[in-house]
Amino acid sequence: MVCTTLLLCNCKKAEDNNTVEVITVEEMDTLLKMREVHLIDVRTPEEFAEEHIKGATNIDFRAENFEELINKVDKTKPIAVYCRSGGRSGKCSSYMKKAGFTKVYDLGGGIIEWKFKGKDVVK
Repeated sequence: MVCTTLLLCNCKKAEDNNTVEVITVEEMDTLLKMREVHLIDVRTPEEFAEEHIKGATNIDFRAENFEELINKVDKTKPIAVYCRSGGRSGKCSSYMKKAGFTKVYDLGGGIIEWKFKGKDVVK
């Protein structure tokens, strides 16, 4: 019985390592302050130019060469993605996990939630 429980726990842990972690604004802010992640804004260049989170790199999820651009990012480093409200970043982060990125965070609520919580943006 002990062996079975141990085996199930190990399988669950491995499965958890292969999922995208949706994080709060507060968690994202902490990661950014600790310089723990590469921040990627997956909105359009126009949206990015209007406003973005400081330190973000813009890689448009809807661009024809999105896969080519995202695959140039270091897959071994933690990545945090965001968009306007969470739809595009959710799709992007799922793609990134399938493409072999080791740790992917997705900002729940996107830049809308970031601003709602009073966090600064670059304009």
